[in-house]
Amino acid sequence: MTGEDRLTDLVWKEDWASAREHHIQWWRGEGLVLWVTAPREVPAMDLPRPPPPATLEERWFSPQWRLRHEEWQMSRCYYGGDAFPILRCISAAGDLGAYVGCTLDLSAQTVWCEPCIPDPAEEYGPIRLDRGAAAFVQHLAMVQLAARESRGRWLVMPPDLVENVDILSAMRGPQTFLFDLVDRPEWVEEKVMEINQAFFEAFDTFREVVRDGFGGNAFCFNVWGPGRTAKVQCDACAMFGPAMFRRFVSPALTQQCAWLDFALYHLDGEDCLVNLDELLAIEPLQAIEWTPRRLSVGDSGGHPRHWDLYRRILAAGKSVQAIGVRYDEVLPLLDACGGRGMYITTSAPTEEKARDLAERTRAYR
Repeated sequence: MTGEDRLTDLVWKEDWASAREHHIQWWRGEGLVLWVTAPREVPAMDLPRPPPPATLEERWFSPQWRLRHEEWQMSRCYYGGDAFPILRCISAAGDLGAYVGCTLDLSAQTVWCEPCIPDPAEEYGPIRLDRGAAAFVQHLAMVQLAARESRGRWLVMPPDLVENVDILSAMRGPQTFLFDLVDRPEWVEEKVMEINQAFFEAFDTFREVVRDGFGGNAFCFNVWGPGRTAKVQCDACAMFGPAMFRRFVSPALTQQCAWLDFALYHLDGEDCLVNLDELLAIEPLQAIEWTPRRLSVGDSGGHPRHWDLYRRILAAGKSVQAIGVRYDEVLPLLDACGGRGMYITTSAPTEEKARDLAERTRAYR
């Protein structure tokens, strides 16, 4: 895509200019982002519903099927507040793993990377990005097709690469990896830094395709920034404490956040909270997202039990993303935590309700 072709406006988001500014203010800790969606009263386009995928391979890796499926869904979604249409090009729980040696186990619900580094681990060669890996080739074709077919309707989200210790854990298997932290710590440090380099190379390859006219890109958890923008994480830190986080995670994560222009950390569940102080100490990290452990079975990101955590993160100078907030929890959450530095994701039953909520949150900006 040439510079003059890159998106500056969105056909399916008429107030994209003001929404962009709200996202920028949020990264600075100065403003509020409200992501509220609802079923559209009238579809943006009259598109036929695509047929179900014929195979798991088509479900996860077909650029054509993914394009038609996402296009149909977005055409029926109202993007209220600061929400925007975003076409997702994700397959695995850590797509980078499939680009550096892992084979994939496909199911109807998810994709897992299978371990690929056997014992003795020290005999395994350097971890490098494999541009010939089937998943990399398909994902690159997916983002290229999605960007080409957007015609100003949506932004394209690159694959959820994941990075750092999480990819090494996938390559070794979580249990074996935990022993590695004790038995071969220098090897772990070396491999994590190799994974960082593979991340940088892969990220910039995809970003060159999806980059918009502001030099920015969208990424997982519905974030957008006018520069290199990504979600980062270390879910494996649920299995170890601050001393190991400081040694094995912080150096590579700090390097990664400094390389990015806008970095959001995905804090996944209560077992990870033991490492929150180490995370808050990473200066180039601007924002932290919180996923309660029981979110998938009825918990919500807006419940009062999470308010103190949000206040703690804000007090440390980081912005907050609260996901899975119920519609009627948005205003109480803002009353409790304020609007500065808060990003709230929710859904409304109707367009009218979404517009009403967006209007009522103006007072918190």
